[in-house]
Amino acid sequence: MSIPQLFLLALALAMDAFAVAICIGLTAPKFRIRNAVIVGLYFGVFQAIMPLIGYWAGGVFAERITALDHWIAFAILAFLGVKMIVGSFKNDDEPGKEVCLGVAAMFPLAIATSIDALAAGVTFAFARVSIVPAIVLIGVIAFIMSALGVKLGEFVGLKFKSKAELLGGIILVALAVRVLVERI
Repeated sequence: MSIPQLFLLALALAMDAFAVAICIGLTAPKFRIRNAVIVGLYFGVFQAIMPLIGYWAGGVFAERITALDHWIAFAILAFLGVKMIVGSFKNDDEPGKEVCLGVAAMFPLAIATSIDALAAGVTFAFARVSIVPAIVLIGVIAFIMSALGVKLGEFVGLKFKSKAELLGGIILVALAVRVLVERI
């Protein structure tokens, strides 16, 4: 696989993380570089690790992984999307409210957005792709796209407040449905 092809694949794999990062940014009261870096690191690291796991698993677990991956991603994204939608109707506009970027919030999102990277890693094993440059490029692109997504989301969120959280929830549910529809 050539570098331009790998770059395009990395961009495609980062799109779910980018969309979720926008949703995270929508709920933030103001832009903080720290938030963008944390989200970028979670998504970038998971986007890099998952193809490595897929590469190692190769053909051994490929059938089992692809049979369930879309259901896992659907469940996580739909749950979090519905939670955001419900939260958008609550009146808790406290000043200084900080967006939750802890492990309990970020881990499921990082898993859900990187399952497709796991499947890509399986194909890397069959295509004999050089895995180290591939995972580095995928991780870096996901980091950059996610950090930019947080910035974009926070910018939009400041303008639209609770409507932005509703929009973020709708986007997550739409992503969940898209994942399911693409795989059924």
